[in-house]
Amino acid sequence: MVFSLIRYQPYCTGAVLSANYQISRYARLGLIENARRVFDEMPHKSIISWNSIIAAYFQNKLPQEARSLFDRMPDRNTTSWNGYVQEGVILEAESLFWQMPEKNVVSWTVMLGGLIQDRRIDDARRLFDEMPIKDVVTWTTMISGYCQEGHLAEARELFDTIPRRNIITWTTMISGYAHNLQVDIARKLFEVMPEKNEVSWTAMLTGYTQSGRIKEAVEIFETMPEKSVISCNAMILGFGQSGNVSAARCVFDRMRAKDDGTWSAMIKGYERNGFELEALNMFALMQRAGIRPNYPSLISVLSVCASLAILDHGRQIHAEVVKSQFDLDAFVASALITMYVKCGDLFKAKKVFDRCSLKDIVIWNSMITGYAQHGLGEEALEVFNEICSIGMAPDDVTFVGVLSACSYTGRVKEGLEIFESMRSNYYVEPTAEHYACMVDLLGRAGHINDAMNLIEKMPIEADAVVWGALLGACRTHKNLELAEVAAKKLLLLEPKNAGPYILLSNIYASKGRWEDVVDLRKVMKARNISKSPGCSWIEVENKVHIFTGGDSVEHPDHGAIVGMLEKLGGLLRAAGYCPDGSFVLHDIDEEQKVHNLGYHSEKLAVAFGLLRVPEGMPIRVMKNLRVCGDCHSAIKLIAKITGREIILRDANRFHHFKGGLCSCRDYW
Repeated sequence: MVFSLIRYQPYCTGAVLSANYQISRYARLGLIENARRVFDEMPHKSIISWNSIIAAYFQNKLPQEARSLFDRMPDRNTTSWNGYVQEGVILEAESLFWQMPEKNVVSWTVMLGGLIQDRRIDDARRLFDEMPIKDVVTWTTMISGYCQEGHLAEARELFDTIPRRNIITWTTMISGYAHNLQVDIARKLFEVMPEKNEVSWTAMLTGYTQSGRIKEAVEIFETMPEKSVISCNAMILGFGQSGNVSAARCVFDRMRAKDDGTWSAMIKGYERNGFELEALNMFALMQRAGIRPNYPSLISVLSVCASLAILDHGRQIHAEVVKSQFDLDAFVASALITMYVKCGDLFKAKKVFDRCSLKDIVIWNSMITGYAQHGLGEEALEVFNEICSIGMAPDDVTFVGVLSACSYTGRVKEGLEIFESMRSNYYVEPTAEHYACMVDLLGRAGHINDAMNLIEKMPIEADAVVWGALLGACRTHKNLELAEVAAKKLLLLEPKNAGPYILLSNIYASKGRWEDVVDLRKVMKARNISKSPGCSWIEVENKVHIFTGGDSVEHPDHGAIVGMLEKLGGLLRAAGYCPDGSFVLHDIDEEQKVHNLGYHSEKLAVAFGLLRVPEGMPIRVMKNLRVCGDCHSAIKLIAKITGREIILRDANRFHHFKGGLCSCRDYW
């Protein structure tokens, strides 16, 4: 008897509820066939059962099957029809809506919301005007739609004529103004709002932060009766956007409760303002606190790993990305490719690229840029040709990548052809950045007068990047006349940038014009312009070791590093290496020049890598400035003498040293 009761229990009301739950559960797991089996085996189906299985098909992107069931439904209600709207099948929903025998204010409003969600704002307004009855939710839905589309005048007209407003209506209108950065109008409404809520306070706060008006944002934040987690997060983001990371950290530290948005806001603040190590530490703290990394925090920390070129950390973040199931997202895939590229691991970057089933232009561009930075012009052109062959339209970023690849590898003919085809074949208008690539391409190849002619014929004003490319080419080919022209243009465009002074000083030094070098340094001092010190860094066992030039190495392994440099010096001399004193930019004797060259930051980092990086693993060194010619020659020989692969990323590109050769083929 007990067995009989248990067996027939599924047919009772409780069992129907249980079956409905199973249908929904299977739908969430993507097991639509299991959900349908449960539905088909139910002898008694309630209207909720029908709605559950219809919703299951919608959730699994099977609208035709959902429609088939909807048509067979013995009794339909508004909830059944709402599924079409909620799942975005708006054309089906619209067709069914006009067939409904009875429409109440809820069904009208749901249809209105569906049209707005589909961004059919004019159709939504026509439906709104036809509605026989409207409640405050209907009016607020229409106002919200206009605000989302930025049609604030139309939204305000409705707001002013609405028969009755509630707190949501007020908040919607204030949020609309604030999010469209019309914060002064939003503030006036906010001040006369009968009853303020957390959403309206936060909308005003966010409006001020997004407008860059941090002072007013702080005023709102301090005045708020209750500071929610959301408002605190908005304030942290605001401080981060304005560069005040210490104030952001104060808000973070004072918060009693934090969510994943709090942590990601603080990580983003650090990352965007150049506090990369602090961003990494914050990410580690978040993990230790048991907070699962979210999408923004993973993107930020991937950017940090790319910026610092710390591969071991990057691999760990990749594992977190997979664990969080973000690895198939196109933007995340692009960030992963960029991280591996900038860490010098092109093989892994290509694996991520190949794994993407749906590649958008951003992912393709990431791969082209990666090949370009590593001096693999042929591979970059192959990817570009593949983009074109599959019918995907290249964009302006694509052309920056492929023109850079041509520049880094001396492919002048291909670069000129691609540049000429941009407008005619691909309808992409060249920008200053594309012209800068062409100036760099021509200048690197020694066609400096052609580069200057191109600048003079540009249909747009040449910017600092264009003139910087010309000045760099003049430095490479020691063209003092045009270097002075480019430097003067740069000093007008960016008077506080030390770069032009340094490049021009380098050219003067290479010509032995030491008085001009001294005069330039005096001008820099008078204008309070300082040069960024050269530094190199290397990651060993998840720790970043930073080196600056000079023999006063502040490092726990100082003695061993100096010993390795002395050992390498002997081996290099035996191999025929002769230090090139032209890369020392001070008027000092030859012996001192040789000494200074021996302690450049990249050499220190390489020496440390030889001491600490296990045999068989590449030594990966990063430098914030361009590698000097003497270090380039020395590291080629070091790679040959030691039998090690050394990968050096400087401010411009990658150099892969192996067996006495460099991947750049000395064209850099």
